[in-house]
Amino acid sequence: MLFHPPTGTIVVCDYGLGFRAPEMVKIRPVIVVSPRFRSRPNLCTVVPLSSTEPKPQEMFHHQLSDGAYPPARGPMWAKCDMLATVSLDRLDRIKTRGLGGKREYVVFEVPADDLAAIQVCIRFALGLLDK
Repeated sequence: MLFHPPTGTIVVCDYGLGFRAPEMVKIRPVIVVSPRFRSRPNLCTVVPLSSTEPKPQEMFHHQLSDGAYPPARGPMWAKCDMLATVSLDRLDRIKTRGLGGKREYVVFEVPADDLAAIQVCIRFALGLLDK
């Protein structure tokens, strides 16, 4: 990606390079949660999304509101305990199929309510808030 996506943007992240299980190790959608800082170009902090419901659900998990991520075929969860700062080179837009099956690249933004809830979940994940 040649630009720093705005906070709240959903893109895909390739975790496959340099990460090891139990870290994220595949390509998955993520939400950008950091603003662009001039002092750290080409880096941003992201929270991964998953269609797998966390068991047990913790204070650092957030279920996105319906329609927040249109390509999803069901509920999506922000896994705020898996926060990572990554190179912009790992990020790309979401690939979808448009009319006639033509490939399109799109960028989604989560609703403000979801982003606010995710920011609270991040604080829980980092031990900055009590239950």
